[in-house]
Amino acid sequence: MIARVAALPREIRQYLLVTGNYWAFTLTDGALRMLVVLYFHQLGYSALEVALLFLFYEFFGVVTNLVGGWLGARLGLNRTMNLGLGLQVVALGMLLVPTAWLTVLWVMVAQALSGIAKDLNKMSAKSAIKTLVPVGDEGHTSLYRWVALLTGSKNALKGVGFFLGGLLLTLIGFQGAILLMAVMLVGVLGLSLIKLDADLGRAKAKPKFREILSKSRAINILSAARMFLFGARDVWFVVALPVFLATQFGWDHWRVGGFLALWVIGYGAVQAVAPRITGRTAGRSAAILWAAALAALPALIALGLEWQPHVVLLGGLLLFGAVFAVNSSLHSFLIVRMARSDGVSLDVGFYYMANAMGRLIGTLLSGWLYMTGGLTATLWVSSAMLAMTVAISLALPKEE
Repeated sequence: MIARVAALPREIRQYLLVTGNYWAFTLTDGALRMLVVLYFHQLGYSALEVALLFLFYEFFGVVTNLVGGWLGARLGLNRTMNLGLGLQVVALGMLLVPTAWLTVLWVMVAQALSGIAKDLNKMSAKSAIKTLVPVGDEGHTSLYRWVALLTGSKNALKGVGFFLGGLLLTLIGFQGAILLMAVMLVGVLGLSLIKLDADLGRAKAKPKFREILSKSRAINILSAARMFLFGARDVWFVVALPVFLATQFGWDHWRVGGFLALWVIGYGAVQAVAPRITGRTAGRSAAILWAAALAALPALIALGLEWQPHVVLLGGLLLFGAVFAVNSSLHSFLIVRMARSDGVSLDVGFYYMANAMGRLIGTLLSGWLYMTGGLTATLWVSSAMLAMTVAISLALPKEE
């Protein structure tokens, strides 16, 4: 097995290393989220206090993607990826202190470091594909497949991480689970430090800090569309949906968590096979058509909730996840394709900054809208945000 891997071309070996690094990180990221939610709820933290633990996690995603892209172009993607792994180990170490030290502020800081680590790792992995996969007439199709595989597998593993977090908490407790994940990541970091190319993704011309804002009209448009796309998902998925399932359907925490974990795994599986669904038509027209199809779904779910809420909501959620997964894969491919070859992480970092901003806006709106208008209000706002995604996507440059 080792001999076969060693015989592969350098680019493929580097891709496998980047992907393995990203997978290991994602698994611990999903498990950590579930561990924090379950353990601190068990300690008596209120739902609001548990939600606050993730506020810095989301906020620092915006900052990290913007600055991380610049760092990746100047220092190399190997360094930003390894920095992400190292920060996650530090964040896990902060949670190994005695229980009496685990105040809301302390855990918020640990989650902030984890959020920075996650976005450094993700930005590095997505940017690295541009340098490792050949691009040309056939290269774009190949690039689409590789991006979809990386993106889809990441989300599937995050869902597996949700299950893993609950399992580890039951079997070895909170601190045992945290220690196990920290030790695993230290091993992955050691391999990454030794094997990753030193100049991976480093720009030939050192970009200045003021260049962190994209100068490409196409990338600015795609980033704005991405912000509304992910805001439309999280505005009803993050807070409103779990609360609705618990209060209106009477589901317990394990049932809610298990269902959402399965949803994330299925969502990732569809992302991975998105090139088979869309075929070779992976450009402006496909982005507009798939966003338009998605925009109708939350509105239809809102209209049908009074009819058969179980059937409409659960069936609509599954359909929404599948169509959203295709949209997400298309966008992830388009940003890698449009990004400049020299200093790719600058464009990718800017784009995922918009993605993080959409998640943050959606998360904040989700709680407020649910309190004021219920799940129906969040669904109508989701549809409106997706209509904005379609309108913005119309301004994307037409393919030659």
